Amino acid sequence: MTNLEGKVALVTGATRGIGKGIAVGLGEAGATVYITGRSLESNISGNSGSLNDTKIAVEQAGGICIPVQVDHSDDEQVRLLFERIQDEQYGQLDLLVNNAYAGVRALTDANGKPFWVSETSLWDASNNVGLRSHYIASVFAARMMTKRKQGLISTISSWGGLSYIFGVAYGAGKAACDRLAADMAVELKSHNVASISIWPGIVGTEHFSSLADQFNEQDTNDPMKSLFSERYNWETPLLTGRVIAQLAGESSSNIMRRTGKVHIVAEFAKAYGIVDEDGNRPVSLRSLRFVLPFGLPGLRKYSSLIPDIKVPWPLLLVGTLSSPKI
Repeated sequence: MTNLEGKVALVTGATRGIGKGIAVGLGEAGATVYITGRSLESNISGNSGSLNDTKIAVEQAGGICIPVQVDHSDDEQVRLLFERIQDEQYGQLDLLVNNAYAGVRALTDANGKPFWVSETSLWDASNNVGLRSHYIASVFAARMMTKRKQGLISTISSWGGLSYIFGVAYGAGKAACDRLAADMAVELKSHNVASISIWPGIVGTEHFSSLADQFNEQDTNDPMKSLFSERYNWETPLLTGRVIAQLAGESSSNIMRRTGKVHIVAEFAKAYGIVDEDGNRPVSLRSLRFVLPFGLPGLRKYSSLIPDIKVPWPLLLVGTLSSPKI
């Protein structure tokens, strides 16, 4: 993949997880990738990563990587980041990926408590760096992109923007991310700049893999245990990166046809023949091939026989509302 040579991208929150995978995917495509995060060097924490770790991975994939230590809760640091890109790249920024998110630990600590029992700080932990930070980064990116009359802003969201996952603060934030992407698209369209929302599936990040290990150690009948232990239909972070690289490499007219919409990673991968790191291609979370074995674990070994067709959203929502904890 070399379709992004000469392109300049920024991925926020790229020390590990989905952000790191996106940066590597863009590196595979030959892009110059700015990455941000709070940790420049690795520390001893098991699930931690660092900007320098990601830089090495991007360069091994074939890209150019420029790490910038940024706390996205600090608007001044964000302003200085974009000022640096403006100066170093002569005003060129082709792609912004809004990925930074600071709510993972707070959501884990909340442990599924209802919103009136959880600490009220959970809201800020989920939606300061994770929603407000996306708006701020998009403001600065749009100022650069509208001058050049081209660019793409991709905001990482999730199925939680449509249905209950992980609690009120998370769901409200993801729904707002989708609306942010859609409404920015309206105002950016006349400037030939696109804004889209991206929904990965179940992504085997460092944190999610750690949760899977914890589930495996528990003596529980929780239906999620088998889903975690089997890592059923999991994606790697790289798949999201490869999908975004494909989107960013399309012609300006094709990109503008996609503006304002939600794009599901697995469905885009299927349409364009993109495979994951292991050569597999997971199905969409709204595919019958995922939905049936999710509810009936005994069908998982026969999943290849189930048609890969989309289940209508209303049917999915009815099922989810009747079992809100999944």
